[in-house]
Amino acid sequence: MNAHAETPERYMREALNEARNALGIDEVPVGAVVVCRGRIISRAHNLTERLTDPTAHAEMQAITAAANFLGSRVLNECTLYVTLEPCPMCAGALYWCQMGRVVYGAPDPKRGFSTVSSALLHPKTEVVGGVLAEECAALLTEFFREKRI
Repeated sequence: MNAHAETPERYMREALNEARNALGIDEVPVGAVVVCRGRIISRAHNLTERLTDPTAHAEMQAITAAANFLGSRVLNECTLYVTLEPCPMCAGALYWCQMGRVVYGAPDPKRGFSTVSSALLHPKTEVVGGVLAEECAALLTEFFREKRI
C-alpha cells in the first residue's frame, strides 16, 4: 500500500461514506470506521432512529464491531475515524476500550466531549481533530437545514 493510501483523509473519506449511508436512511449523518494495523476492521453510522436507541451512535456501533472482530474489549492498537467530535457518552466508551487514537472531522461545540473534559478519554488516547472538517460539517448542516424546512 502506498503512503498516500494511509493518510487520515483516506480513512475520513471512508467515515464520510458511512455518514452518507446514515443520511440515506434519515439518520443524523455521522459515520465512523476503526482501523487496526492499516486495515479497516469496522464501519458504522448512526442508527439511533432505526433502532430506537439513543446509544446507537456511529462510534458505539464501530467500537462494538471492532471489539467483536478482534475478540478483545481493548482497542489500544486501533484508530477511530469519525466525522463528528464524539459526545461524552461515546468518549466514555472510547475510554473503556482504551482506543489508541481518535481522529474526528467536525468539532461539536454544543455536545462534543471537549465541552466537558478531554479527561473523558483514556490518558493514552491520542486525539486529532479537524480532518476534512468542512466536508463533515457540510453534511450535518445540510441534514439539519432540510429538517427545518
